[in-house]
Formats: sequence, structure tokens, C-alpha cells
Amino acid sequence: METRVKRALIVDDNVALARVTQFALDGAGYETETAFNGRLALDAALETQFDIVITDQQMPEMTGVELCQGLRSRPEYADCPIILLTAKGLELELPRLRDELGIDATFAKPFSPSAIVKACGELLATATVEPECVS
Repeated sequence: METRVKRALIVDDNVALARVTQFALDGAGYETETAFNGRLALDAALETQFDIVITDQQMPEMTGVELCQGLRSRPEYADCPIILLTAKGLELELPRLRDELGIDATFAKPFSPSAIVKACGELLATATVEPECVS
């Protein structure tokens, strides 16, 4: 059985952090796309079905939480794993966000890119349904 390359959407207004994360995931065999704010990310997610979304919380245009709300309102993203990155973890009610938005993992900045790659692999290994492409 042939498996397809997993698609990851990386969302961060810090271009350097987005590129480091992208480099790590590309090196692990993922197909990646980056967006530098939540609105651009939501637009990208409506055009392409991603297997996993890694998003910063604090961004212009739309926060990571708002992006998660927008994604979860779409049936094709109801079960998509989401990782939230934040420099302000103490200011967020992370358990509530996990419950309400189905955020699968959170990482405090600064984070280890290899830890993100590991988390992506673990989350996707437990995913039971192969997403369909959005037409």
C-alpha cells in the first residue's frame, strides 16, 4: 500500500520561526506550506486540505485561536490535528482551548523544531481517517 506525503500548514508571523519549522518538517518528509497570518492560513486551508496545522497564537489579522475556530467550523478540518505555538502560555486557558477547539498539542516559544516534528508524527500516527482533497 502506497502512502502519500503528509501536508503541513505552518502559520507564524515571525518569518524566521516559520522557516525553521518548515525546514525541520521538510527534512522529515512533509510537504509544507507557510502562511504569515491567520487570515492567509484560513484561505490556504480552504484551497488545500492539510493533514496537520501548526499555528502561532499571537498574529496580526487573526489569532491562532480564531484560526482554529475557523478551521473547526469546516467539516474537512473537524479532526485535523492542530498544534498551537505560543509565547504567552500563561495568559491562555490551554485546557479550555484543548477541550473547546480540539487543539492536540501546545508548545511554548521558544520550542525545539525536532519536538514539533516528533509531535506531528505521533499525532498523524493516531489519526484514523485519511483526509480527502478539497475540490
